[in-house]
Amino acid sequence: MNAKLRAKVRLFVEQPLGAAQPVPLTREQAHYLFGVMRMSVGDPVALFNGRDGEWQAEVAEAGKRGGILVCREQSQPQATPPDLWLLFAPIKKARTDFIVEKAVEMGARRILPVQTAHTNSERIRQDRLQAHAIEAAEQCGGVFVPEVAELTKLDRLLSGWDGARRIAFCDEAMAGETGRLPDTPGPWAVLIGPEGGFSEDERKRLRGMEHATAISLGPRILRADTAAVAALTLWQTTLGDWA
Repeated sequence: MNAKLRAKVRLFVEQPLGAAQPVPLTREQAHYLFGVMRMSVGDPVALFNGRDGEWQAEVAEAGKRGGILVCREQSQPQATPPDLWLLFAPIKKARTDFIVEKAVEMGARRILPVQTAHTNSERIRQDRLQAHAIEAAEQCGGVFVPEVAELTKLDRLLSGWDGARRIAFCDEAMAGETGRLPDTPGPWAVLIGPEGGFSEDERKRLRGMEHATAISLGPRILRADTAAVAALTLWQTTLGDWA
């Protein structure tokens, strides 16, 4: 790889990527590259679209309202993370952003905000969280951007649940108890409760599901955002691509 082509700036784009492929920029992307990052013709930019891996490109045209990049060579093949979903109850804005960011960095394939009995937030901006996921992938060097789904009620989601996907629900009531993640391969979902914890009805329903397993995250009750990171780490080191 030509050292000159190694880019420090990474950008997610929607267009196909391939050798000599021109990639037109949106007005926002052009502003970021040429207004904020002060880039100019000939400068390198790393591109990815979630389908074609990462490509080293260079600026062919630069303007205030647009521009064109041209792909030169592939620097990473496309890679898909393990089949792990993260289900979590939204909390305060900054901490919800943190959960989405860390889920991307830690290799979740899909992110599903769920409304539980004790969820504090009844609405989310799905488009804003999806943009945050893209930004996290740009920063962490990944080539995959997980979907951030719309907020869904937990009971509705569980009613249509595919039993082939196991659920590890992190039960704060088990703090200090032994509740380990089974070493069972296949698709999984990690479920994190809200700040107020799961309701008794939710806990009873989850414990009654054949494909759901209650797990403990240690001797202390963790904040929801901390619990998400801990649970994803546990799964990745046991069953994921860190194992």
